[in-house]
Amino acid sequence: MSNQKKRNFQIEAFKHRVVVDPKYADKTWKILEHAIHEIYNHNASGLSFEELYRNAYNMVLHKFGEKLYNGLVATMTSHLREISKSVEAAQGDSFLEELNRKWNDHNKALQMIRDILMYMDRTYIPSTHKTPVHELGLNLWRDNIIHSSKIQTRLQNTLLELVHRERTGEVIDRGLMRNIVKMLMDLGSSVYQEDFEKPFLEVSAEFYRGESQKFIECCDCGDYLKKAEKRLNEEIERVTHYLDSKSEVKITNVVEKEMIANHMLRLVHMENSGLVNMLLDDKYEDLGRMYNLFRRVPNGLSTIREVMTSHLRETGKQLVTDPERLKDPVEFVQRLLDEKDKYDSIISNAFNNDKTFQNALNSSFEYFINLNARSPEFISLFVDDKLRKGLKGVSEEDVEIILDKVMMLFRYLQEKDVFEKYYKQHLAKRLLSGKTVSDDAERSLIVKLKTECGYQFTSKLEGMFTDMKTSQDTMQGFYASHVELGDARTLVVQVLTTGSWPTQPGVTCNLPAEMSALCEKFRSYYLGTHTGRRLSWQTNMGTADVKATFGKGGQKHELNVSTYQMCVLMLFNNAERLSYKEIEQATEIPAADLKRCLQSMACVKGKNVLRKEPMSKDIGEEDVFFVNDKFTSKFYKVKIGTVVAQKESEPEKQETRQRVEEDRKPQIEAAIVRIMKSRRVLDHNNIITEVTKQLQSRFLANPTEIKKRIESLIERDFLERDSVDRKLYRYLA
Repeated sequence: MSNQKKRNFQIEAFKHRVVVDPKYADKTWKILEHAIHEIYNHNASGLSFEELYRNAYNMVLHKFGEKLYNGLVATMTSHLREISKSVEAAQGDSFLEELNRKWNDHNKALQMIRDILMYMDRTYIPSTHKTPVHELGLNLWRDNIIHSSKIQTRLQNTLLELVHRERTGEVIDRGLMRNIVKMLMDLGSSVYQEDFEKPFLEVSAEFYRGESQKFIECCDCGDYLKKAEKRLNEEIERVTHYLDSKSEVKITNVVEKEMIANHMLRLVHMENSGLVNMLLDDKYEDLGRMYNLFRRVPNGLSTIREVMTSHLRETGKQLVTDPERLKDPVEFVQRLLDEKDKYDSIISNAFNNDKTFQNALNSSFEYFINLNARSPEFISLFVDDKLRKGLKGVSEEDVEIILDKVMMLFRYLQEKDVFEKYYKQHLAKRLLSGKTVSDDAERSLIVKLKTECGYQFTSKLEGMFTDMKTSQDTMQGFYASHVELGDARTLVVQVLTTGSWPTQPGVTCNLPAEMSALCEKFRSYYLGTHTGRRLSWQTNMGTADVKATFGKGGQKHELNVSTYQMCVLMLFNNAERLSYKEIEQATEIPAADLKRCLQSMACVKGKNVLRKEPMSKDIGEEDVFFVNDKFTSKFYKVKIGTVVAQKESEPEKQETRQRVEEDRKPQIEAAIVRIMKSRRVLDHNNIITEVTKQLQSRFLANPTEIKKRIESLIERDFLERDSVDRKLYRYLA
């Protein structure tokens, strides 16, 4: 079987010639033509579709396809011309109804004709590249009806008139509109665009141009934005009801351009109602509306952002440079926090938590906080106030919130090292006076500072806490080894590590004999248990409780005073009256401290345990002091504070500044050496840039100071200048 030759079968064409009646084509076409007329005249029920299909099939088979096709075109065209006349004749509102009715009839007719001529559609039309029946029917409808000279313009005007009526508040037949627009879309996207969409967009632009002009003259900004939003939503709704979905972008662009983009600056700067007024009055709803509308147009959000930034910088600048507001540091910082809360709230509620707005807010705060050189000091004073008394009875969560807000302001500071200086001083006073509200809050803030700036920043602060704990243990050991002192612990010493605490000038002061003896005992105990250490007494930082009896009635009180005040009061055990000079001589307290100390005991109402002659608010060098026998207080324990300036005085400020500048020098040098070690050779400008970048987490390095430090390092042979290019430095290992 496999070796047999394969045979190829061929079927030959039928040789016998079929004779066709010469009039066959005309006769058959007449039958089909009659059927098409009947279909258009709604008499299709009496037709045999099977017979008609066979006739059309035979015509194509007998090569009369062209006659059939041309006949179809002619017949349909004549019917459509009749339809065109009836549509043209329709008056008023019935024009669109008639057009819609005839369009539905034409579609039904087209469906039936297509069924009859299905064979022609499948064989003859593809082979001759002619237009298929259904498409042909649509094209003929387009050319004879829609593009008829008497219908085209009328249809366009009618549709645009209906849209206009709907925009001005009338109710229109949306179903009819949808059908007509759908008809235009079915005839091809170019028909919809040319005959309706283009003129629709032009007319809309003109309408909204006029309307926006009218609104902007009579409305305030908030109302105008409401109207613009309403119009935008109406257009979007209109598209969903009866326009092509692709038109949505185009029509919303028109509304956005005419109602928002063209009036953007005028809206933002509108007097009494523009963006600045909205910000001042916390108008979240209006601000949110402005944000959502402006984000739709080019440069919309940047316009809002720029106006907000310049307003914020202006108000911030006034806030930090107004001399009245600088009188109370706590109030000053509170205002900054309130301002930050206000804008945070606006950005989250109205501006969709937009990151670019957050960044603008941060850069504005950084700008104006650093306009005031005292901001680091004031923020530290604010913390001091809160941690001394401001957080009493406040829950842990709320404490954390306040501390986080402080940290946020701290981040804006360019001179973080200045804040550290002040914070250290304030923390020292809180710890030594036992005035801190909560150790947890203190430690929590130090952890936050550590996270923000690293271990170096907080190591000394942590050292201060360690000293306080160690001092407690030391005192227990001291009293355990001096049983003869009994349980009355008259002396409590805090031993402070020099490097960790703010440096204080070693001020001597003559302690009363009773105290000196005890202090000597402690000194011998401490130096006996620790080798190689030195102790120097910081009397200006201590406090004391003194029991006092006043007047003939023998009224007893316990006075809580500073060490200096105690030294002064003890003198009156042996003297009735003492002059300022005598007190100064006996105690050797520095003049400024002595005056403050006497002022707080003789001039403060309710705390005046001493009296002076002559009576005045200030202390003079000729004044004489004596015990106030008439002193009374409803409390047994009376705290007598020292009259102290909360803010630093000008000389103190200069001194702190100088200390900060001195501390910066080694840090700048270390940064230069680090950079040069890794780069080996670098030019002057690049060193300045790199050093500034490395140190910006602590302070903003001054280029002049960096230059001085480079000179100093060259002198000490860490670096050398290039022999050819003087601006080039080399690292010397």
